Amino acid sequence: MKQIIQDLKKGDTILEDVPVPKVKAGALLIRTTRSLVSLGTERMLVDFGKANFLQKAKQQPDKVKMVLDKVKTDGLRPTLDAVFNKLGQPLPLGYCNVGEVIAIGKGVQGFSVGDRVASNGNHAEFVSVPKNLVAKIPDNVSDEEATFTVIGSIGLQGIRLLNPTFGETIVVVGLGLIGLVTAELLVSNGCNVIGFDFDNEKIRIAKEKGITAINPSEGTDQVKFVESITDGVGADGVIITASNKSNEIISQSARMCRKRGRVVLVGVIGLDISRADFFEKEITFQVSCSYGPGRYDENYEQNGQDYPIGFVRWTEKRNFEAVLNALSKGALNVQSLITDRVSLLDYQKIYGNMGNSKSIAAILEYPLESKIVSSIVISQKSFEGKKGVIGIIGAGNFTSSTMMPNLKKVSADVKYIASSGGLSSTTMAKKYGIARSTTNYQEMLEDENVDLVLITTQHNSHARMVIEAANAGKSVFVEKPLAISEKELSEVIESYEKNNVNISVGFNRRFAPLAIKMNKALGNDNTPINIIATMNAGFIPKNTWVHDMKVGGGRIIGEACHYIDLCSYLAGAKVVSVCMNAMGKNPAEDTDNASILLKYENGSTAVINYFANGSKSYSKERLEVYSQERTMVMDNWRKVKFYGFKGARNFSGKQDKGHFNQFQKLIDQHKKGGEPIIPFDSIVNTTKASFAAITSLKEGKWISIE
Repeated sequence: MKQIIQDLKKGDTILEDVPVPKVKAGALLIRTTRSLVSLGTERMLVDFGKANFLQKAKQQPDKVKMVLDKVKTDGLRPTLDAVFNKLGQPLPLGYCNVGEVIAIGKGVQGFSVGDRVASNGNHAEFVSVPKNLVAKIPDNVSDEEATFTVIGSIGLQGIRLLNPTFGETIVVVGLGLIGLVTAELLVSNGCNVIGFDFDNEKIRIAKEKGITAINPSEGTDQVKFVESITDGVGADGVIITASNKSNEIISQSARMCRKRGRVVLVGVIGLDISRADFFEKEITFQVSCSYGPGRYDENYEQNGQDYPIGFVRWTEKRNFEAVLNALSKGALNVQSLITDRVSLLDYQKIYGNMGNSKSIAAILEYPLESKIVSSIVISQKSFEGKKGVIGIIGAGNFTSSTMMPNLKKVSADVKYIASSGGLSSTTMAKKYGIARSTTNYQEMLEDENVDLVLITTQHNSHARMVIEAANAGKSVFVEKPLAISEKELSEVIESYEKNNVNISVGFNRRFAPLAIKMNKALGNDNTPINIIATMNAGFIPKNTWVHDMKVGGGRIIGEACHYIDLCSYLAGAKVVSVCMNAMGKNPAEDTDNASILLKYENGSTAVINYFANGSKSYSKERLEVYSQERTMVMDNWRKVKFYGFKGARNFSGKQDKGHFNQFQKLIDQHKKGGEPIIPFDSIVNTTKASFAAITSLKEGKWISIE
């Protein structure tokens, strides 16, 4: 299928060929018939992509600070690699999609194949959209009209926050696409509407819709005009839909309001607010968030958990439905806003000169003969007779920033890369010369050429995919964790024992050069040692998927397992019992501030301090080992100091190459043969230890590992 994307690095707007996305549970697969180009929003994205690095930095000062902080902790080169990797990921454009439902994901009710629907899908021939972001289109509303559903919801949410009543005077600042729709909805609500814009064509359209529209460039003082038309009272409210960096807009909006008036911001403007403008009249100010309640809520949008209508009357989906109802009843007329209609293949007629375009709304028309293709060929390569041929499931940030650069260094033969959406896998396949991009990972499991599958998806899919790959006779490398529950782990063990394959986990710390040096210095006498490991992990918002115990398993299972494995590697033994304590009076099971105490079968002990409340300027990882009146200290994988070790020299160098070494050994194992790079029983022991840590926290006692 074809999809419009923005290359943030080079600045090009591209019509890319990608596989059709997989319909996920809780989502719908839609064949697009029309989509609306939001010229204001998309122009900002296109202009950002075309800007040079300095201009990009000026537009996002908050991101610049994050980059500088990362330089302090990780160094310049790793930070630059991360920045360029982020810019190398294309941005899908568009969020006003209309089409026909062609497949329904598990758990979706209320829709049927063949339904015409509006959604916030991208400019693509096929889109997979969660059910709470999709609404049915009434029979008397055309596909073209329905493309305004999402844009209308943005304006409608601003209106709901302003809460206008019949007969009030409301000012709309900025009569672009969202502004004109907002103004017309206000007229339908029985309001007296005043609109300001500097484009005479938009002024003309607004006047035809019953709006008192003024172009300030013709000499009208906006504040005085509002005062005069309201007999000196002022406007009851102002909705700002303009896009302008000036601080004058927010000041004027407050000054044109009556006492205790309301100002709602829908657009993007300068917000250096003068206290006096708001203080004297007790003006209220609120920023509107996109389509309405539910926006950016993972549980609502991705997991399909609706808000009870008795408590949240208007969610984003209900706003979609309200706009469609207004179109159906004639309360909203959008035909006069459409200035361009072009086919998808002629997209450059819109995007080629977007910066100088005077268009208000442009409609993209899609071909009806598009075929559903889940896999596309990127490069013609032969893999016959080769060993260690790889298929990758997952094309997220870890794959792009860490896995693929290291696989390229070790000259790995990668035949497939899969992602649920198709775009990220296609981008990576083109960058690294991977033969095929697919949204159906089963294809690689059925391919006899593939003998090694790499899995980098979200944690809750790891165990299932490991089992599927093993049952298909493929060896597996899976990013940590191997599983997020005892049940999953048992099923993986059963599959491992049934199939003659290797299963390895991305416990890369043991492969870091400094870890190898430390292990060598300890020797092979298997005497007990004491280990203190500190992970200054950094804060992650609670709504991040990693914290969801059903999806990510929490940070102890999902990340602290790295250090359980590292400590086991240095101790040269398996964990036999675990005790964990967490910060707070009532610590939750997904805590990320905890201390884990491990006891090993050879008498060694390890304390892992996993903290998310430390300073970013302090080292992220630190390790201390005490043994036979000797001590060694590793700091952030940059240096290790030995105290009392004969012949061991202190070492300082670049960041660790644990990932590279692990992938190199993995590829060598499959091309040349040899023992597994990590014994499977050690992987199982580490996984069980992370589960035991959570159980220990719940039960408040030591947990033995059988």
